Amino acid sequence: MQTIKISNMEANNIIRKCVHCGFCLATCPTYQLLGNELDSPRGRIYLIKSVLENHHFSKKSIVHLDRCLTCRSCETTCPSGVEYVQLVNIGRKLVEQKRPLWQKVYRYFIRQFLTTPILFNPIGFIFRHSQIKGKSIKPIIRIGTVLLLGGCVQPIIAPNINHSIKNILAKLGYETIETPQKQCCGAIDQHLSVNHDALIQIKKNIDTWLKVKAEMIIVSASGCGLMIKDYVSMFEKLDPYYQKAQHIVNKTKDIAEFLADKNLNQLNLERVNIVYHEPCTLQHGQQLGGLVSSILNSLGYQQTPVVDSHLCCGSAGTYSIFQPKLSQQLRANKLKHLQIANPQMIVTANIGCLIHLQKKAKIPVKHWVELLDN
Repeated sequence: MQTIKISNMEANNIIRKCVHCGFCLATCPTYQLLGNELDSPRGRIYLIKSVLENHHFSKKSIVHLDRCLTCRSCETTCPSGVEYVQLVNIGRKLVEQKRPLWQKVYRYFIRQFLTTPILFNPIGFIFRHSQIKGKSIKPIIRIGTVLLLGGCVQPIIAPNINHSIKNILAKLGYETIETPQKQCCGAIDQHLSVNHDALIQIKKNIDTWLKVKAEMIIVSASGCGLMIKDYVSMFEKLDPYYQKAQHIVNKTKDIAEFLADKNLNQLNLERVNIVYHEPCTLQHGQQLGGLVSSILNSLGYQQTPVVDSHLCCGSAGTYSIFQPKLSQQLRANKLKHLQIANPQMIVTANIGCLIHLQKKAKIPVKHWVELLDN
């Protein structure tokens, strides 16, 4: 009960910040597609407010909350600083009891499948996106050591991403320790409102990573990076894990953050005409919009501006699994804008976006770091 009361108090504080200006409507992907107020951030805030004040909600409330991509585009736009994603996570937890049993079973299966290597790897290997390209490189002179978050699906689906990162870091003088595949960041459980399981995994990660002698934690999947940077918000300030989580967050950087101030002239670049898709978790979540583009520009890559670059591609973690129709519509719109200038390749900064776009893209889709390890 105490946890629920704390959540209710947090939710009410967030709701009071909303001035109902409607700026979020113009940047919400689901509202743009459906035109329904309840499928906008403002509409979902109304639904959550009703749950908190009147204890009134229905299965339709779950539908509208499930349709939210949690892309955080509305947070970037909001002039009042409404922490919308924090609010919608609380709202989803409150209405979870109304979810039909078949949905609970299906969601449980997907969670277990994606986060259990023995289940995922045989299937993931069949649908592998790319193979490892080139040989592994060791640092000639070691400047330091970094911990690379390997990821749940990335090592099997697109192993060349982590391979390229380790080679790039080696050329810069860094030794890399890669986390095992079973060390999920906790995002899948958290996004599907299984907060208890997510917290168990997060605590395990914190305890394990604190023991590793590394100056930095590097993340190449922007969704995982955002999750780790949100670790502090999972704990009360008096919780012993609050300070531990803060230490982890302070050490965590997206690979673009890490490379931004490095001399990359020694790298062998793949010279190709590209267009860059910026993941929501990087531009809206981590507030690192434009960073990857600036690095690519400094390396000589010319990029055509993308129409509606602030809108989600429809991947959004497990969203493409549970909301396939909306996800496919968003992908079609995104690919139309990405491919209009006839680039040779699409590059991005998140494995989920990469796989989602590649399913219908007419050209190769890669992680941008793969360009730097040719």
